[in-house]
Amino acid sequence: MLDALCARFPSVDRATWRSRFARGRVLDADGLPLDEDAAFRVGAEIHYYREVPAEPRLAVEETILHVDQHLIVVDKPHFLPVIASGRHVAETLLARLVRRFGDIGIAPLHRLDRLTAGVMLFSANPATRARYQSLFRTHAISKRYEAIAPPMPNAIWPLERRSRLVRGEPFFLTAEVDGEPNAFTRIAVIERRPEAWRYGLEPVTGRKHQLRVHMAALGAPIRNDPLYPALAAHAPDDPERPLKLLARSLAFVDPLDDSVRAFESRLRL
Repeated sequence: MLDALCARFPSVDRATWRSRFARGRVLDADGLPLDEDAAFRVGAEIHYYREVPAEPRLAVEETILHVDQHLIVVDKPHFLPVIASGRHVAETLLARLVRRFGDIGIAPLHRLDRLTAGVMLFSANPATRARYQSLFRTHAISKRYEAIAPPMPNAIWPLERRSRLVRGEPFFLTAEVDGEPNAFTRIAVIERRPEAWRYGLEPVTGRKHQLRVHMAALGAPIRNDPLYPALAAHAPDDPERPLKLLARSLAFVDPLDDSVRAFESRLRL
């Protein structure tokens, strides 16, 4: 196993892999720690914990809105990633919840961008997870967002945006192209001020960066968006300039008991 992983990931040195094995950070398909001398088998499923040396603590805090045996509902702050990516591994919302509740079975039921704040739904019970995941897959959940963006005085309200979204270039961007629409957003005006309006956004579909791309394509990019309509130069996160996009609320009929569930963010843009 040690030789195989060193060959597969040459950027990680042998001493680091040995340390991971020694600390039980390399697991088999059943979640059991592997020994570095175990025989490697082609097609074997191996899980390991990626680690970032001296990962800094993010100076933002999540708020727990609701907990039961099936669900955890969280108010996610701006700048906190949901799952591990790039330079963020331990400082993610999922990792914080696992540390808080001591349960490695917790899993996010949907996505929010690192720069977006608001209501996030997590499954706390693998036995019922698929029932809640189906709400998102069948569009049976109401998701409402708020955004601050430039005025659109010539638009007819409420506005609908339907378009085709595909992976852009670089890979982490989403691009709007000609073709059969696969993304649908409803947009309304909540508040008008001279320099910017507050919009209510309802994504019917859930494409990556859908709301950000649709608003930019309409000529009203969301305030402080570093990606759309143009990719800005990389800069450290500025807590004084968060992306002005908030997942305001989630509502759905609970698939377990048919009760109406609704959760709203306590955050404000």
